[in-house]
Amino acid sequence: MVAVGPAYLLQQGCLSVEPGYVPADRVGLEIDRLESAFSAARQSLQNLRQQIPDSTPQDVAEFLQAHLLMLEDRGLIDPTRELIRTEHFSAEWALQQHRDALVQAFESMEDPYLRSRREDVDHVVGQVMSFLRQEENAREKALEGDISGCVIVAHDIPPAEAILLHHRGAAAFVTELGGPLSHTAILARSLNIPMVMGVHNATHYLHPGEILVVDGGTGTVLADADASILHHYRKQRAFLRERRIQLQGLLKKPAESRDGIPIRLLANLELPEDVQSARANGAVGIGLYRTEFLYMNRSQPPDEEEHFQIYREILQGLGGIPLTIRTLDLGADKLIREAEPCGSACNPALGLRAIRLCLREPELFRPQLRAILRLSALGPVRLLLPMLTSVQEIEAVFALLTQIRRELAQEGIPFDPTLPVGGMIEVPAAAICATAFAARLDFLSIGTNDLIQYSLAIDRVDDAVSYLYDPLHPAVLRLIRRVIEAGRQLGKPVAMCGEMAGDPRYTRLLLGLGLREFSMQPGSLLEVKEVVRAVRIEPLSREIDRLYPHLDRISAETLMDHLNRLH
Repeated sequence: MVAVGPAYLLQQGCLSVEPGYVPADRVGLEIDRLESAFSAARQSLQNLRQQIPDSTPQDVAEFLQAHLLMLEDRGLIDPTRELIRTEHFSAEWALQQHRDALVQAFESMEDPYLRSRREDVDHVVGQVMSFLRQEENAREKALEGDISGCVIVAHDIPPAEAILLHHRGAAAFVTELGGPLSHTAILARSLNIPMVMGVHNATHYLHPGEILVVDGGTGTVLADADASILHHYRKQRAFLRERRIQLQGLLKKPAESRDGIPIRLLANLELPEDVQSARANGAVGIGLYRTEFLYMNRSQPPDEEEHFQIYREILQGLGGIPLTIRTLDLGADKLIREAEPCGSACNPALGLRAIRLCLREPELFRPQLRAILRLSALGPVRLLLPMLTSVQEIEAVFALLTQIRRELAQEGIPFDPTLPVGGMIEVPAAAICATAFAARLDFLSIGTNDLIQYSLAIDRVDDAVSYLYDPLHPAVLRLIRRVIEAGRQLGKPVAMCGEMAGDPRYTRLLLGLGLREFSMQPGSLLEVKEVVRAVRIEPLSREIDRLYPHLDRISAETLMDHLNRLH
């Protein structure tokens, strides 16, 4: 997605404040001031919700509701009140201190989607801070300016503001904070708004009125572009519009290679509202439904009935195509109050998370398993276990499932006794032992996002080392092929649900390696289908077989060039 337009700087106060204290005789007044700011922020958000057009996607209202719930959560306001009462902090300083503690907890989470939820804390605290500082009027006036065709440049843009700016004609967004898994980024993709996030110091270097080019596909922002560059991107924008129309023509056509090999193209779901997009783009199933959002912005985990009702709504919306539900993939950080603290030396990427946490805390795990088993009586459902590292973990889950099946049978609650159970292969140890995993599971799913970063010992969201994140590294390709071969030998389906699966640059390579199931963001489905329908897989497989022994000695460019020349 590409946009060209003048920059509109949306000024916004920084969350950072100077230390401040109040005399003992003013503590009560300061607490009242804090309460008033929370009340005003809630009212402002409710007013904002009323301004959102009826045509806005349902997920926007849910994001707003999540922020309203945070503003009403005593877990946010009570510790701030206590800091004012005991430490005599000013309301701003107390709120800043509590915000910093919350953000630290989120940033210690390994899962990038959950880590990005720290932005919700900042959005909510920022609103309260604006009322404490009496800055809200200036922000509201900025939102009411003439922004038709403009590129909005801001420190951060909450989801509610993003939707209002879009309906007032904003062409694109550029923010200093955020990433591709933030709420605002999810909304921007669903509304086809080009957005580039994490552009450090954008509000300092970009000037009001200067013409910007925003390429959401490559994450590029160009300022002060000359006429030839502008002409190029305007042509590209027109081309992309035509491409979207052209790709729609593939909807009714089968995902089948030129030599007649069928390929299953599945969708990943981040939120329940993505169901519509998955169906609109021709997904034949859901290969990965992430359930972590159910646990966010709340003090208690969801119970069995909440799990069941949400899953049932999704299953009904899918119209008969299969749903693969991944169980909780969270870390212990602040999720379970009884969990032992990690300590400052703990690396959350290697700590108590995902299946490890679920087996450690079965009372957290059981409600989700019961809900999924109950759902299995209503349609095609599969259960997917994240971050497996040993077959002992699989056996422990199977033992728990046996107990739950017995309970449901005694209670007269229907379920599918043959519910398929699969495992995420995202740890190198699991990939190396893939044959043992395939022997015990019904299907495998390769999570390339984590598999790559664990194999290469890099954090893909760390700017300092993210350039090392390489899906074409020989070690990564060998691990991928090892998993695919394990599934083939034992007759078990193998899918890929990481970002690599939805990148059409790698489709030929993955087909040649033997992959036959791809699960991706819904917006990528038709592009990948186009590649599938254009190639013959048998020549790709032969070329991979020829080059495979030499992966360590040939460059990624050479490998891809060989494959791209085949038809």
